[in-house]
Parts: sequence; C-alpha cells; structure tokens
Amino acid sequence: MPPKSRTYQPQKLRAALAAQNEALRAVVHRLTAPDLDRPTRLGSWRVRELLAHLGLALGHLPATLDKAEPDGPPLSLARYAELSRTLAEAVDTAVTEHAATGFAGPPEEVAAAFDRPLDAVRAVLDGTVALEPERRVDVLGGRPMVLTDYLVTRLVEAVVHADDLADALGVDGFPHDRQALAAVTRMLADALAARAPGGAVELRIPPYAVVQAVEGPRHTRGTPPNVVETDPLTWIRLATGRTAWTAAVDAAAVSASGERSDLSAYLPVLG
Repeated sequence: MPPKSRTYQPQKLRAALAAQNEALRAVVHRLTAPDLDRPTRLGSWRVRELLAHLGLALGHLPATLDKAEPDGPPLSLARYAELSRTLAEAVDTAVTEHAATGFAGPPEEVAAAFDRPLDAVRAVLDGTVALEPERRVDVLGGRPMVLTDYLVTRLVEAVVHADDLADALGVDGFPHDRQALAAVTRMLADALAARAPGGAVELRIPPYAVVQAVEGPRHTRGTPPNVVETDPLTWIRLATGRTAWTAAVDAAAVSASGERSDLSAYLPVLG
C-alpha cells in the first residue's frame, strides 16, 4: 500500500517561502567579487551559477501563474522528485546561459539580477497576486501540479541551495525558516517512502518527520527492528546527494540499526 499523501497548509508555505527567500537575499547582498567566483559542490557551478539557478527556480513561480492551467492529472510530490533526477543536463544548460548574462558582472549587478525574480515572488506571496491553492500550474515542461505542492518544491530549492551556498562560502550553514525546513524534510522523507515502499525501516528525523519504508516485515508495536535517525539538514543532504550515506554514518551524523537499515541503495531521492 503506498504511503498516505501528506497535506500542507498554503498560508504556512507562503510565509515560509517568503522568509527563506528574504534570508537568501540578505546573504546575496553581502557577497564580494571573490565570493561570486568560489566553486560549489555542484559540479562546475560557481556561486554565480548557483545564484542564477536560484533566480530561475524561484522566479518560475510568478512566471507559471501567468500561463493557462495545464490539463491532465497533477504530479504528486513523490513523482516530481522522481522526474527531477532526469533533468540535470537540461538544468545545467539553462543555468549556464542565464549566468552568462545577468550574473556575470560585479556584486551589485548580481544582487540586482537576483532581486528581480525575488521581488516578483514576493508580490505573489504577500497577496498582491491572488493565489488559489488548488490551481494547477505548469512544471517540468508542461506537466501539471497543484499550486500548494508546487510551493513545497520552491521551498526545496530555497532550502537546499541555501545550504549549498553556505558550503561554498565556508560557513557552518545559514539560519533556515523553521517551517521551510520542516516542509522540505517531510517532502524528502515522503519521497523516500514512495521510492522504497514498505514497513521494514523506520526513518526518524526529529522533530519533523517519521516514515516507514523498504520492503520487508512491517513493524506494528514496540521498538522497530530497523531504525534510521538523523537531523533535518543531514537528511536533506543525504536525500539530495550532497552527502554520501557511508560518510554520514561514519561521522555519526546518522544512527542506523538493524540489518535492513542501510538506505544507500535508495539515495538520493531528488536530483
């Protein structure tokens, strides 16, 4: 039986995305020229390319609201995560082209280029633009998705890439909006449960998520025989391929007990 779909509250998602975006904006406005050319953990991308990608990803929200609603059954968040793993080459091409235009200049020009899509997003989130939570929007090249779920995917972009930016700048993370971190943690935990359905392993990510996954005997009472526990940021890094399973276990960032508790075969769940 597939895991039950989780529901999210649109107003909380809007507030979380607004807060996370403004936190990112504050960091971008403090970047220096050397900062912009620092390498990131995302292949050949420098900070410039990372910011170009964020601008495109976050700016797609107001852009898609200008389009007609697409037809067809909407993508689930789990299916979105699955499809996203196939888009790396297309994303890299789009980002490289975008970075060569608006993000190639000095820090003040890069900050201005980053502000433009964030200003458009803020107009959507603060109520200047009407939002209908059940409206279908165009994602991943014409596939429909319910707007509330799409807001979750924008939180994933904002939270995951804020962590990428912190890593590139050599700082121990940036503060994340609590609701943003919670939504992203839950979405990625649910994506694992959908990719590896079952009840043999209990994944615990306190204080935000507990899911069961992996085919095998289902736990019903008492202490589960296979338990994985970690913190939200470590889980996000595992689920998006930023951290390897073995490295996280060896560093004691993940506690894994039981013969079925190795989740490396199912990671990452998001490309």
